[in-house]
Amino acid sequence: MTKKVFIIIFMCFGLILLFPPTPENSSFTSVFRVTEKPAAIVRGTYGSAVTVNISFGDDNVKQWIQDLEKPYPLLFIQMEWANRYPETIQLINKKNIPTGLLGDSGATYQEDATKLLDELKQFEKHFDAKPLWFRTMDEVFPAFLHSMLIEAEVNALSSSIRWRGGEIPPIEDGEIISVSHYREDRISFIELKKLFDSREFHSVEDVLFGTSVKIKKIPE
Repeated sequence: MTKKVFIIIFMCFGLILLFPPTPENSSFTSVFRVTEKPAAIVRGTYGSAVTVNISFGDDNVKQWIQDLEKPYPLLFIQMEWANRYPETIQLINKKNIPTGLLGDSGATYQEDATKLLDELKQFEKHFDAKPLWFRTMDEVFPAFLHSMLIEAEVNALSSSIRWRGGEIPPIEDGEIISVSHYREDRISFIELKKLFDSREFHSVEDVLFGTSVKIKKIPE
């Protein structure tokens, strides 16, 4: 009996040597790094997701976050704003609201190669984890920036609809809607509630990994 067990163990060990697990087969890698080539994710295939970009606002944003109920939107947070309002960041962490890193315009990263690394460090300081998602304020991802994101194992997330208020857009399966709350480009939280009430929203991960992920290649 002992001899048979030894033979089985030996055979299993041999199979591991012949067919070692690869990073491509790791569930962690496939979830964490959605794309391996320069591409920004713009759409999934299932349901709807909403993302809110925040770089402006004080008490009104804090109150809105306080009133948020599940399912939460994905919040893209600019680090300059996060540094000014640590109490609001604590509230986001307390409620376990999903967050991503909101950068500046895409062109600024070609002018300063250290900018992204500094923002990533600040994000980890505020949220105790590296961001899974990154977005520029103008949703432009130059090839140089995207190469840095791949090296940092952070995914570039664009959107299929950039909603600026007004008429509610028709529902499209797999849509990722972005809403901005910038100083000169923002909508009221009353309008935002109308959007939230217009359809059932899911997490970005659910929308993306329902079946497949649609991406937009980054030009050289």
